[in-house]
Amino acid sequence: MSTYEQKEGQGSLFKNDKKTNDKQPDYRGSLKWQNQTLNVAGWVKDSKNGAKFLSLKIEAIDTTKPQKNEPQNDGLPF
Repeated sequence: MSTYEQKEGQGSLFKNDKKTNDKQPDYRGSLKWQNQTLNVAGWVKDSKNGAKFLSLKIEAIDTTKPQKNEPQNDGLPF
């Protein structure tokens, strides 16, 4: 288990090895900004002059929704 903790204003992107279609990002990761952890997705694209660049999408993590593999509370007492 890793004990790595991101520092304010820093993040990481990793190659998306589970990509199954072109709409999914080529890279995924997170960054820490103003004491909030944000999800980052990146797509490798070609500009009009043929230069490669990385297009990014940054989203706040919605803490009101259950995350993957997190048990859902359906309101039942048992």
